Amino acid sequence: MKMLFAMTLLVSVLGSTTATAATFDGYQCKGNCSGHQAGYDWAEQNDVDDESSCSTPSASFNEGCQSYIDENSGTTSGTTSSNDDDDDEEDDE
Repeated sequence: MKMLFAMTLLVSVLGSTTATAATFDGYQCKGNCSGHQAGYDWAEQNDVDDESSCSTPSASFNEGCQSYIDENSGTTSGTTSSNDDDDDEEDDE
C-alpha cells in the first residue's frame, strides 16, 4: 500500500513539474511561453531600454520585455564592456 501511495505521489509530482517546467530566459512559464515571447518581441521591435516600459497587466509579457532589456542593456552590454576593459587592461600590463 505504501508503494502504491509513493508511486501515485511521484506521478502527480512529475506531472505537475512537467506542466510548469517550461522557461523563457530563466522565467517560469504557465504554458507555452507565448506571453513571454510576445513581450520580448515587442521590446525588440520597439527598441525598449527602460524597464518602466515593461509595465502591463500581463506578468509574462512584462518578464519577456524585461528579458530583452537584460540581454541588450545589462548582461550583454556589460559583458562586452568587460571584455573591452580586459583588453585595455592587457594593454596596460
